[in-house]
Amino acid sequence: MILYPAIDLKDGACVRLIKGDMDQATVFNESPGNQAKRFVDAGAEWIHVVDLNGAFAGKPVNAGAVDAILKAAQVPIQLGGGIRDMATIEAWLTAGVARVILGTVAVKNPGLVREASKTFPGKVAVGIDARSGKVATEGWAEASELDVEDLARRFVDAGVAAIIHTDIDRDGVLGGPNVAASAALARAVPIPVIVSGGVSSLEDLRAVKAAEPSGLAGVISGRAIYDGRLDLAAGIALLK
Repeated sequence: MILYPAIDLKDGACVRLIKGDMDQATVFNESPGNQAKRFVDAGAEWIHVVDLNGAFAGKPVNAGAVDAILKAAQVPIQLGGGIRDMATIEAWLTAGVARVILGTVAVKNPGLVREASKTFPGKVAVGIDARSGKVATEGWAEASELDVEDLARRFVDAGVAAIIHTDIDRDGVLGGPNVAASAALARAVPIPVIVSGGVSSLEDLRAVKAAEPSGLAGVISGRAIYDGRLDLAAGIALLK
């Protein structure tokens, strides 16, 4: 099981939000490249990156910061935020991103997910951001009536590499991940599920690890690593 340290990009800096609210952003590092190097030095095997401005704008915004991360970190990067067409997908993969995350477009244009997964095998993940079991889109700004599991089932035969399941109400508040919901999603579809939102301690990682047989393949953590509540190297060792 992989621990993905998170770099969320807002206006070129590494930040963390509270429940996806752009007005509640804490800046943790002005240099995304430097932050990525710190993660790699601690043993990170992957890094999770989100272009927050891009998620709201519907197009890449923090390309310079992503480029700095790619240059500083010689490990695979998965990237989401504002990726809404094949041209953008191809551009990011050509630039060196290992895996793109399609979120809003998975709801609004599922055909693109299928096309991209077929064109770039193993390089497309679906990001499902949930609030009370319902899917949210547009950088979490828009709610839908679509159930998380119903959305996931649309991509069972599409060749998607992973599903990143984020519980928005737990994101950035260090209250523990929604392991039950992520495990239920993993049991519902034969696609590896990565848990996101609320991870704050080694104890949280133990809970996720215990649910690994459900189909959980990884965990994303941001704020807890930045503020020292979760030691990245210890977390990586625990999940291994």
